[in-house]
Amino acid sequence: MRKPAALLLFLSALFAPPVLAQDGADRFVQSAPAAQTASLKTYGPFKVVDASHVVMDGVTDEHSPAQFAAMLQDFPQITTLTMQECPGTFDDRANLKVGRMIRAAGIITYVPAGGSVRSGGVELFLAGVERRIDDGAEFAVHAWEDDAGLEASDYAVTAPENRKYLAYYREMGMSEGEASAFYAMTNSVPHEQARWLDAAEMRRWLGQNGSMTETAPAPPRLAYLDLNALLN
Repeated sequence: MRKPAALLLFLSALFAPPVLAQDGADRFVQSAPAAQTASLKTYGPFKVVDASHVVMDGVTDEHSPAQFAAMLQDFPQITTLTMQECPGTFDDRANLKVGRMIRAAGIITYVPAGGSVRSGGVELFLAGVERRIDDGAEFAVHAWEDDAGLEASDYAVTAPENRKYLAYYREMGMSEGEASAFYAMTNSVPHEQARWLDAAEMRRWLGQNGSMTETAPAPPRLAYLDLNALLN
């Protein structure tokens, strides 16, 4: 868990991207203010720009699952989530729930050039039934930390605190080995720091050798999406 209520605060100015290089947890990597996006309606960090397209600009929290569900009820034809400025989450459990909702709804995740997806935002990006990355997009990961100040390495690999992330990555289409390797990479730097990845490196982690490729097959859109079940 990336800190059951712990915000991952990295100032981008302090950790300028060298681009190579629980339970309710807060994980957040702060950056410069993003440009405002015109929207039809806003649901927390989710801004609907047309009937099929929503832009994410901000942090998820304990309200995000209900906000996301309300958005899908109002705009059931949404197919693409553009991740513009996504610093992380104030509530990791809620964040993973939103990720599962993205996958269940058959939504594509897309990070455009200049887009920045950091910390808990990376889990949401992984939820896309198709994950699209433009050159010029950036990502940042770091170890989670819980309310007791413990990180992933302080727990056994088989501990529930670690297993829930590995299980999530498996749900998002990774093999057991891929999930373990990706999780180890995200925890390879302390909670107070960040590992930055450019578009090419993230594509490699996703097994995308080209510019934009697909991941798991998309399920039938909303054919079996039970919002109440996802919220509980």
